[in-house]
Amino acid sequence: MPEIKACLFDLDGVLVDTAKYHFIAWRELAEQLGFLFTEQDNERLKGVSRTASLNILLEIGGLTLDEARKAELAGQKNSRYVEYISRMDSSEILPGALDFLKECRTQGIRTALGSASKNAMLILNNTGLTPYFDAIIDGTHTSAAKPDPEVFLLGAKAVNAAPGQCVVFEDAEAGITAAVRAGMRSVGIGSPATLGAADLVVPSLAHISVAALRESFAAV
Repeated sequence: MPEIKACLFDLDGVLVDTAKYHFIAWRELAEQLGFLFTEQDNERLKGVSRTASLNILLEIGGLTLDEARKAELAGQKNSRYVEYISRMDSSEILPGALDFLKECRTQGIRTALGSASKNAMLILNNTGLTPYFDAIIDGTHTSAAKPDPEVFLLGAKAVNAAPGQCVVFEDAEAGITAAVRAGMRSVGIGSPATLGAADLVVPSLAHISVAALRESFAAV
């Protein structure tokens, strides 16, 4: 297999735990609209865009709204979410994430963020993670949401790496699918039950090192 030249990271659920804030904001919106939105429902929103998430939410609630109203509701949800993440700090970096990013730097592996979030810069700046990335591709740079591979292909291009030289780190099935479609190797962060399409699955970045990554993919 080609050498690993770049590591591309999703944000939510891989580097920081902002998923809880998304869930709270969506749940509040559902309550406002008169129906219950559960954690199980929230699983369907992982790795998809804000617009797609709202459409799923409305489907769950059995509601059909015009585009203007949907845009208004998406804005309300985002405002609540931004309130929550504006209070984030480095204590909310997930276990092993910072150490792994630092190791990538020392081992000469380029790093890129590949996230659907349009609030990625706010989160990265608040948690102090911004300096550890050579490129940041977020929802303000893309037109297609995962499982479309666009975000990862743009990330690879930004760090001058071929898709086959990249490893994607994702916690969502849609993200793993995007990595596969991009022709990249992938590491699922979470459970093999939902991330079985990944080349490798670990509970968190605390359970992987650059050496172990190279060894694992050298054997593929």
